[in-house]
Amino acid sequence: MSESPPSSPPSKLDYEGLADFRYRLRRFLRFSEELTQSQGITPLQYLLLLQIKGYPGREWATIAELAERLQAHHHGVVALTSRCEKAGLVGRRPGRDDKRCVEVYLLPKGEELVRRLVMMHHDQVTELQRVLTSPFEQFPTHSDFYVG
Repeated sequence: MSESPPSSPPSKLDYEGLADFRYRLRRFLRFSEELTQSQGITPLQYLLLLQIKGYPGREWATIAELAERLQAHHHGVVALTSRCEKAGLVGRRPGRDDKRCVEVYLLPKGEELVRRLVMMHHDQVTELQRVLTSPFEQFPTHSDFYVG
């Protein structure tokens, strides 16, 4: 993920735009962290459930796929999955194509919890999506400073 540096230094408005973007993103994350904890699970447990439910094209994911989606180490996802399994939120089964892989799927308790949490996130997600569609629109920026 190496990008070439901008040809000119960022302006004060560039810093303000990026600071505001990071502030709004952090506000959303804090809201989500507090919400998940109020429902009796950790933010990482919620993210695991969400990534399983939201995995493209199917209702389960492998440990390796979840590690990638969570940007976490394989052994950390194994431990997280074990905690969720102990709480009755997920189950595991051997891989369909490769028995060395483990497929993780939601149990009814996990399905209900992630559904409830996603619904509770709705307004905050809508606001964040609005901000993300044009995070720097309000600030004139160097066209070559922000890449994506």
